[in-house]
Amino acid sequence: TMPTLNRSFNDFLRLTPQGRSSSVASTAGQGLSFAGQDSRFNNLTIDGSIFNNSFGLASGPGGQTNAQPISIDALEEIQVNIAPYDVRQAGFTGAGINAVTKSGTNEFHGSAFVNNRGDAFVGTKVDTFALPYAKYNVTQAGASFGGPIIKDKLFFFVNAEIERRSDPAQYTAYRGAAGANVVSRVSADTLDALSKFLQTKYNYSTGAYDNYSLATYSDKALAKLDYNISKIHHASVSFKYLKSSRDVFESGSGSVSGSRNGVTTALNFQNSNYIINNDLYSGIFELNSLFSTKLSNKFQAGYTVNRDYRSTNSSAFPLVDIQGPDATTMISFGYEPFSIDNFLYTNTFQIKDDVTMYLKNHTITAGVNFESFKFDNSFKPRFYGHYTFSSLSDFYASANGTSVPALKQYFQTVGLVNGDVPEAISTATQPGVYIQDEVSALDDKLKMTFGVRADFPTFGDNNAINNTEAASYTFLDENKQSVKYNTAQLPTSSTLISPRFGFNYDVKGDRTIQLRGGTGLFTGRPAFVWISNAVSNNGVTQAQTLISGAKYAFNPDYKTYLPATVSGPPTYNLATIDPNFKFPQTWRSNLGIDIKLPGGIIATVEGLYSKVVNNILYINSNLVAPVGAYAGADGDNRPYYNGVNTYTDSKGAQVLYTNGAKLDSANRINYKVTDNTVLKNTDQGYSWSITAKLEKPFRNTNWSAMVAYNLGQSIDLITGGSIANSSWTGTRSVKGNNYLPLANSDFDLRNRFVMSFSYRIPEGQFGSTVFTLFGNIANQGNGTFTVSGDANGDQISGNDLMFVPTATQLSVMKFDTLKVGARTFAPDVQRNAFESFVSGNDYLNSRRGQHAERNGWVLPFLATFDLSVIQNLNLPFSEKTKHSIQLRLDIANVGNLINPSWGVADRFKYSSPLAFQRRDLASNQAVYKFNSQLDPNNALATTPLVKNVSLFDAWQMQFSLRYSF
Repeated sequence: TMPTLNRSFNDFLRLTPQGRSSSVASTAGQGLSFAGQDSRFNNLTIDGSIFNNSFGLASGPGGQTNAQPISIDALEEIQVNIAPYDVRQAGFTGAGINAVTKSGTNEFHGSAFVNNRGDAFVGTKVDTFALPYAKYNVTQAGASFGGPIIKDKLFFFVNAEIERRSDPAQYTAYRGAAGANVVSRVSADTLDALSKFLQTKYNYSTGAYDNYSLATYSDKALAKLDYNISKIHHASVSFKYLKSSRDVFESGSGSVSGSRNGVTTALNFQNSNYIINNDLYSGIFELNSLFSTKLSNKFQAGYTVNRDYRSTNSSAFPLVDIQGPDATTMISFGYEPFSIDNFLYTNTFQIKDDVTMYLKNHTITAGVNFESFKFDNSFKPRFYGHYTFSSLSDFYASANGTSVPALKQYFQTVGLVNGDVPEAISTATQPGVYIQDEVSALDDKLKMTFGVRADFPTFGDNNAINNTEAASYTFLDENKQSVKYNTAQLPTSSTLISPRFGFNYDVKGDRTIQLRGGTGLFTGRPAFVWISNAVSNNGVTQAQTLISGAKYAFNPDYKTYLPATVSGPPTYNLATIDPNFKFPQTWRSNLGIDIKLPGGIIATVEGLYSKVVNNILYINSNLVAPVGAYAGADGDNRPYYNGVNTYTDSKGAQVLYTNGAKLDSANRINYKVTDNTVLKNTDQGYSWSITAKLEKPFRNTNWSAMVAYNLGQSIDLITGGSIANSSWTGTRSVKGNNYLPLANSDFDLRNRFVMSFSYRIPEGQFGSTVFTLFGNIANQGNGTFTVSGDANGDQISGNDLMFVPTATQLSVMKFDTLKVGARTFAPDVQRNAFESFVSGNDYLNSRRGQHAERNGWVLPFLATFDLSVIQNLNLPFSEKTKHSIQLRLDIANVGNLINPSWGVADRFKYSSPLAFQRRDLASNQAVYKFNSQLDPNNALATTPLVKNVSLFDAWQMQFSLRYSF
């Protein structure tokens, strides 16, 4: 029994199973992310047909709206396979997840349910903080009905479900309250005045800034027909529908420094948020034929249409970020920067056919599979312009025309095709063939599977354009070798072979001891957004204007600073692809044993190892090599780039490049190219895990129990996002992001305990009662300690890993005087605060004299428990048909109901205790300021973690009612 409140289908994409090589995985484990591969490397299928979000912007269809793409009530079972050695299962290097839908039978059967939870049944205290929240409500309702149309011949099943959800915006403006860390530093008076100013001067409505709700809704349906055509042929056809949307906070991406919401340092106005819409239409046809006792065939065809698009409540208006005294974003307003005419239309077609021969000790299967994808993507990031001001007073001065202070930054995407950015259209196909033999030996005690699969991915029609100017440029790869790129070049066709071998040995022949395992190569698909990036970012259809430190007055008309001519952009970025880029591949091996112990207890021990064969890697091939290295007495010897020395214009303002002005950028090989982010392969990376589990299932008893422990590690070079450049800039390094060491993956989960206990009160005259307690104890992820600012001068802010000094090295570290409000902190005070920060952290203490590692700090454990109580009531309506009502109560994070300090997560708030100021030429050392944020006692904060205060840290209660017949 899964006792959590609303265990949706997409939740199974985020579960962490580790398990059986040829069956459904258990609930214990490290995760579906191996060697740094996130859930986009999974393959999600419905009844064996592709049902992914293939473009890769979410973990699955409906993932952006947190919607279930299909109702749990419509599913017969869900299979999660990490290492299946059946070559028919393909298209993943993470996990294969297949959902089997229900069918009608000769008896009419159905159900209807409603679930509800809301602010009346949520905890009001988290740790020592009161939990302020707006109105909160989640309601789900659904119904299913199935039965015969023609008995023994034709059957139907239909299902429909709706969800309506309202969530509070957690962070609120400062109104004189103190203590709760969900209160922003931004005052309500300041935001009220700014909103009124924008409405009066520009007729721009900002919307609220706090105490509003975020809405989510989804409608879904499924219809299925099963037809026994004859004794030989059985056919089924199904149709699935989803329409969903969700209000989402404004993205923090592209901010010069800091986030825009979800932190105590910043708030954005409501109309700067966006609405994501996920619509889906899918159909599957399947024909199973049993020609004889020795020959069968399975044919399947599926077609899925995804329509994902954004909308907002904002009128066309530039995005404006206002920084606070610490040079991080404090206030944001304007049109959400990545939602301007943003849509993705995906069409997916699959056809497959398997022929199986049943011989004496062999079951031979041969098959073919064909997959076709078409993507139509419109993406115009910051098309209306993006201003960053150093202070609110600078914005007012610029808007009123009293003065034109220097901007911190101005960024704008420039459309080069009739003033617009055309859609990126791309297609891909992946034919595959496979054959395997399942062999029985040793009187059927030993089952072995030998198979091999070949896939032939290729990219077809697309509107990628060759930038002839860029094609003449010479770039450098990560090995500092000269290389050229063609922006129209997509990966060349390749043949990917996947051999596999698996076995299951029933040692005694009575299933009391089973040894199982195998080894093989798994081929997946890339997130196709990585390929689409190359179609869009070619320097021909769009370019970027990026100005830092120049005096550009604020103007709400986004056309104000467009180039005078769009025929020759002043600068542009590129996203190119190594022509030898291959689809992801992982070699995976596992060995496990299942033992039936006395008392009906089953013990399982399993080990799994995965080695990357092909994973993704990004480099910026237009970045010069480092020109020197720090060599001061503070011990930090990181390399630095030309950009570490400020490049100034004649007025003394820092300028990287301007609109139309030809400036030499010290870090660019080719000045006109801001960056050339290249998608490549790497064979570096691996993961391993060991799982132990004891399980007592319900079998002739009224109780069941399970306890499991998993220890694992996942190592990679990089974890890709959805945008090429941000995938490269978003990682963390010492030498620069072109020179990455292996480190813990973003998806590494080191330790995890799971446990469950269920007790069933025997069924009486009216029904039965079941109590279930489920517990999860795991590390909360990994932490990375960095330096804010640009310590190595590669013009990427915040990506430099922090150096952890010894006591001697710390004594000579250089600090500038720090001012926070009316308070001043001398260098020695900051030095002592930094020492307290380091000495109070076991991980940092272990790194004395070295740099911190990406994801190097394994965060503390968090224990959460969920409780479920189910009362089943039998209704005496009919002797032939069983009618029942189920009453259910779920309490998530029930420990928090007992003690408000239990089940509360930690939040990694102070990950950058040092802010880089400049390079001191005399000592060849970096000069810093300590983190300028203050703790609740108005002193410099010296601990990286604070308690999280959110709805999900408090207990929640849900009530459910279900009728079944």
